[in-house]
Amino acid sequence: MTQTATEFTKARRSSLIAAVFMMATSAMGPGFLTQTATFTATLGAAFAFGILASVLIDFVVQLNVWRIVTLTRMRASDLANEAIPGSGYLLAVLVIFGGLVFSLGNIAGAGLGLNALTGLDPKWGGALSALLAIGIFISRRAGMAMDRAMILLGVLKVGLILFACFASHPPLGEALRQAVWPDFVDFAAITTIVGGTVGGYITYAGAHRLLDRGTVGVEHIDVVSKAALNGILVTGIARFVLFLAILGVVASGVAIDVSGQGANPAAQAFGAAAGQAGLIGFGLVMWAAGISSVIGASYTSMSFITVFTPRISERGRNLATVAFILISVVVYLLLGKPPAALLIFAGGFNGLILPIGLSLFMYVGWRRADLMGGYHYPRWLLVLGVLTCMLSWYMAFKSASAIFAYIGAA
Repeated sequence: MTQTATEFTKARRSSLIAAVFMMATSAMGPGFLTQTATFTATLGAAFAFGILASVLIDFVVQLNVWRIVTLTRMRASDLANEAIPGSGYLLAVLVIFGGLVFSLGNIAGAGLGLNALTGLDPKWGGALSALLAIGIFISRRAGMAMDRAMILLGVLKVGLILFACFASHPPLGEALRQAVWPDFVDFAAITTIVGGTVGGYITYAGAHRLLDRGTVGVEHIDVVSKAALNGILVTGIARFVLFLAILGVVASGVAIDVSGQGANPAAQAFGAAAGQAGLIGFGLVMWAAGISSVIGASYTSMSFITVFTPRISERGRNLATVAFILISVVVYLLLGKPPAALLIFAGGFNGLILPIGLSLFMYVGWRRADLMGGYHYPRWLLVLGVLTCMLSWYMAFKSASAIFAYIGAA
């Protein structure tokens, strides 16, 4: 193998790892931490079904989106416009606005993490974390800096979540039973957790990263599918382990405050599981989740602006990303909403966006083979996609009022 071929192989492997961690870190952001703590405290072991449902939905959504984006060599909004003229603009507006809402939650989460670590006011902690994210995008090698930051922060989060799980001694058997046979099902909780892990911008984070790195076309479909499955496996395990960590605390009889009035349910759970070490661990994992998700949300949201300005350069997009983060910081500082409630709303809103984008992708998969270079798309995957799409629409309508009622009460 020549040196050039070796370098190409390393570059492709790097792009796949970067895409996996872009998806994984985005799907394990502050919203997911807070949502998991909140719903585990209120639903107990029955929330295991919600976690499992989110992983299965994630599998179908991500596998379809990654494959179709890389096959068509187009970003989601451009692809939507090709399939149904004008729909790409709608999708872009929704994702960018949803990304802004998520960024507010992510900045809030980073602030909560620094508050647990240092006692710094969450607003200022969030602002400082956002400035660090801006530093990555204004660096001369922004792409490489972003990829390395996502990998490092992702490994840190998974390690700390594992530590909390072992410390809390969860009732594993009961959790596994209720994952497949729950005592009851809460659709608002499932929609919110789905929105926090695969809704809005998160659906497209890894796929757009692969597109930017050139891992596209039929010749790469197998490695793209493998990368998507690896990312889903990592995030699925991490989600369930985090749930178990908090369930162990709840099952021990510890009462977690989920009132939303400045409450920090995830911090309470980590502290109850491992004392002061748990609080430090929470601070680190929440900050890592916040800063990585600020990067992921901002990068992916701004990848949609190409539908409005097709000729924008990568440098121009990085500057737009910096502006996006600055706007998020200003809105966050002015908003004054309790961080935990903001994180719950972020997941709920993005869960409502999910069925719109997925419907467009299913249309492309069924009716527009020409956009995929004539590739014969697997029917089993499309059938699963349509069923998931129908389920996501049902959950969105079923739980919309409940989600906004929760925010109003908070």
